[in-house]
Amino acid sequence: MVKLTQYSAKNLFAEAHVDPEKWNQLPPDNEVAQTVEAVGQRGIAVVRAKNGKIALEILKDLIPPEAEVMHGSSTTLVEIGYEAYVNSDESQWNDLHRAIVAENDEEKRRVLRRKSVAADYFISGANAISQSGEIVACDKVGSRVGAWPYAAAHLIIVSGTNKIAPTLDHALRRVWEYAFPLENARAQRAYGASSEIGKCVILANEEIEGRVTLILIDEPLGY
Repeated sequence: MVKLTQYSAKNLFAEAHVDPEKWNQLPPDNEVAQTVEAVGQRGIAVVRAKNGKIALEILKDLIPPEAEVMHGSSTTLVEIGYEAYVNSDESQWNDLHRAIVAENDEEKRRVLRRKSVAADYFISGANAISQSGEIVACDKVGSRVGAWPYAAAHLIIVSGTNKIAPTLDHALRRVWEYAFPLENARAQRAYGASSEIGKCVILANEEIEGRVTLILIDEPLGY
């Protein structure tokens, strides 16, 4: 069900020099169940999906028509078909990303990007999820992780179960040893420039009921 692109993990393994056997496996059901329970105890709702197609339908149900939406750069969202959907005539959402791309003035675009992290609904991938329930994301400038701690009214995180790691320490190692090298390889292909880890967020607890939802998919998605 995964919609592979030239930037999908399996097409970057060789140049990124990563170990998918160590960091990209689907865990057994008991470990997934343990992770779901742990995430839920941290104030984050969890919705399970068998595949990316079902996950996209869940997203459509979670976000009302005409809602203001923004998404962070995410291979997972591309692979489940979210970006294709939100850019289509079928979508009824107010897509802030489209407005940012359409703005030609660099300073105005920068202002729109800062405002976008406070969208009504911010949709994001994740880099790792510990079995103890912490969710980790890192990016270069903060345009994705800026929405996580508080800014977005609703945060919907979409992740494959391949992101699950035994502990928070393992989750952080997954970022440095696996997710970052792949993102760096993607950036070099896409932009001809290297990436870097500039900002990281660990979502360890959510106080606002109903603000954060994790859609957890039983497929190897993203990195």
